[in-house]
Parts: sequence; C-alpha cells; structure tokens
Amino acid sequence: MNSSNSRPGSSALKLPPMTETVITDFIRRKVDEAGANGVVLGLSGGIDSALVAMLCKLAIGEKRVKALIMPTDDSDPQDREIALGFAEETGIEYEEKDISPAVKVLERLLQNDVLDEDAKKKALGNIKARVRMIFLFHVAATEGRVVMGTGNKSELLTGYFTKFGDGGCDFAPIGDLYKRQVREMGRKVGVPDHIVKRKPSAGLWAGQTDEDELGMDYGTLDTILHGIEMLKTCEEISEENGLPIELVGKVDSMVKKSVHKRKMPLIPKVGMRTIGLDWRE
Repeated sequence: MNSSNSRPGSSALKLPPMTETVITDFIRRKVDEAGANGVVLGLSGGIDSALVAMLCKLAIGEKRVKALIMPTDDSDPQDREIALGFAEETGIEYEEKDISPAVKVLERLLQNDVLDEDAKKKALGNIKARVRMIFLFHVAATEGRVVMGTGNKSELLTGYFTKFGDGGCDFAPIGDLYKRQVREMGRKVGVPDHIVKRKPSAGLWAGQTDEDELGMDYGTLDTILHGIEMLKTCEEISEENGLPIELVGKVDSMVKKSVHKRKMPLIPKVGMRTIGLDWRE
C-alpha cells in the first residue's frame, strides 16, 4: 500500500508548535524525578526508535542514552546495519544482544500444536517483543536507567503493540504523535532521510510490515484516528475524507477493542482513592 502522507485532513495533523521542547523537557524532567543515570531504549532501524533516541540525546546528552540492538536469526540484516550505523552517527552508547537463544527456549516451552501457522507466527512475534523488553528492563535495573518506549499514537490507539512487550516501558515520549507527525518530527531533529522513509515494520517475522497487517497505509489510518479523536462519527469521517465507511468502522473497532491495552489492570474500588481510577498523581 502507498505510505503517502497526502491524505484529506493532513493539515490538521501538522506538528504542533513547541513539540520538540515539550517532549525534551518531559524526558529531562522524568529522568531527573526518577533519579536515574540515564535512559535505555530498543533501537530497531526504524523511524520511531531513531526519533526517541534523538530526542533523548537532545534532552539529556548522548552520554546518558543507551540503545540495545536486539536481532534474531530471522531478522532482516538491513535492520541491524541501519541501527548500528545510526547509533555510531549519533554517538550514543549501544550494545548488540542476539535474543535468538532466549526466544527459541520460550518457543519450545510454549509450543502449542493446536494453533494454525498464522497464529503460531503471531504468538512467536509476541514472544520476541516480550523478550526484548526483558532485556531492556534488565539493563535499566542494573545500570540505574529508565526504559523509554518507542510506540507512537497510531500504534497505541489501534492496539498495534504487544502488551508487556513493546508496549511495556517507563515513559512513552512519542506516544502523543501520530505516525505522520513522527516522520515530520524525525526530519526536524535530523533523523537520516533513509530511516524516515523506511517502510515501517516491527521486525517480528520475515517480510512483516505494519501497513500490511493494519490493512491500510498510515496516512489513511491517521486521518481516521484524528477524526475519532475529534469525537466525529464514523459517517462524518467517511464523508469528510472520501473514505469507505467499512474502513472507518474497522479502525473505530480496533480502538474500542484495544482499550484494555492502554490501561493499567483495573482494580475494584474499596478504599477512598483507588489506583488507576481516582488516585491522581
């Protein structure tokens, strides 16, 4: 599918003024509040993780930013090469960890012969995502760092992430930026153009791409999600942007079905103030 950003309503999704300042101030403040030595993040070779790395560098300096590059046996070699090159260029500390041995052990222990091949592929993808987060939190715990997530608003709203995998982090600096805005922000802060233009992929299996799985390009997805954010009906979004009502309904359903992935586990209310409900902090 075409990844073009030129969609109806794209002007409404321009990057808000002061976005860089807001995010870098947020990173700096949260690292200081945590009393952390720095941050750690997973570097994949894609735009999201590259942007988070750049923003962290701008906020707290490259010496306090560490990236983990975590390929598996079936990872695209280009992902690794691009991630390594980006880390070298930016001057941030990085470490390469082949997570294949851990993934293979868990795959064997969790083997389920009832699942069809597609379900097995997705289950293995979730294992990989959660193993990566284990590595990140181990480094955070042993080196006094906080884990910076690399998920964007488009992924978070549609539930396009692994719960307690790539969705597990201490802070999500670009979690309020749609994919279109991530690309714009990436260009603004100097992420190399070849990374900005790469076809988005979580790298969970050979040939996997975000847009193939989502069933639409990010330009279309962001337009629909922004309409939902503005409290418009599916019919209004469809009519205003010339999009099939079925497609708008599909995205609306994805947002509704993934609510649980965006909240901490619900707790039944017993006390005066309840965590995740009315305990504000």
